[in-house]
Amino acid sequence: MPKKALITGITGMVGSHLADYLLDNTDWDIYGMCRWRSPLDNVQHLLPRVNAKDRVYFLDGDLTDYVSLVNVVEQSKPDYVFHLAAQSYPATSFTAPLQTLDTNILGTERLLEALRHHPTVDPVIHVCSSSEVFGRVPKEKLPIGEECSFHPASPYSISKIGTDLIGRFHAEAYGQKCLTTRMFTHTGPRRGDVFAESSFAKQIAMIEAGMLPPVVKTGNLQSLRTWADVRDAVRAYYLLVTTNPVAGEYYNIGGSYSCTVEDMLNYLISRSTVSEIKVEQEASRVRPLDADLQLPDTQKFQTHTGWKPQISFEQTMNDLLDYWRAKVRAKENFLQR
Repeated sequence: MPKKALITGITGMVGSHLADYLLDNTDWDIYGMCRWRSPLDNVQHLLPRVNAKDRVYFLDGDLTDYVSLVNVVEQSKPDYVFHLAAQSYPATSFTAPLQTLDTNILGTERLLEALRHHPTVDPVIHVCSSSEVFGRVPKEKLPIGEECSFHPASPYSISKIGTDLIGRFHAEAYGQKCLTTRMFTHTGPRRGDVFAESSFAKQIAMIEAGMLPPVVKTGNLQSLRTWADVRDAVRAYYLLVTTNPVAGEYYNIGGSYSCTVEDMLNYLISRSTVSEIKVEQEASRVRPLDADLQLPDTQKFQTHTGWKPQISFEQTMNDLLDYWRAKVRAKENFLQR
């Protein structure tokens, strides 16, 4: 009997790549929780399998509705849970703080309670927090270890601190097999265009197609980031739940290549077929507060699982740019953001 994995947020960038990885590397059945209105762009390639009930099953659920989560747990009876669903855009959290807090904090509590109260399931649960919990970190605390203090820089950051602590609390108080990750910046194909590097890649692809003038609009370019590929990230998540999982543990995970957002943009521009592209900062793209030093110490996770990033920064960015070029060639219509 194959094991069963529940992925909340399967239609997102990370959830869809995780489904791909598990289909290719395990014999597990995959249950993907998504809202009835969730865009299916990232999982188009999975829909034939969903329709044929071939190892992939979509379940209607919403983190703001406890009854729906009870139903999802009953239908999936998972051996593993990857809790990826969230309001995941830091910038949006400034304009929708209540929805962000409800979805990410209370939504995590609802899910863990639904799992806790089911009479027959006791899964290994991956609670996906974020490096944003660390927020504004002084230079002397770099690289950021697991015990670095939290200094939130957005309502999103606050919501992920709640997510982080709830997962660890459920492990300690109720004995649930919760493990928490703080994944640092990760990107690649299917990245939403509200994130800086994906917005830049989309704009460049549109410039190449003559859909925009040769100007990339930006926010803060001075933030320092360590970059990882989403395909390395989902491999890490698989190892997290299968390599001697220790309930209540928490790990930083991230890439090995660090540079500023400006350096990342300059690399993308260097790969463009348009020789002269200008850069302009737009006030609307600048956050009121920013987590501007995001360099992780990932030794704890690497020592426990043996995981190391394998995909280079250059390949990640090239693949992201090619992803947007393909969407532009398909003549899709886009918001200019």
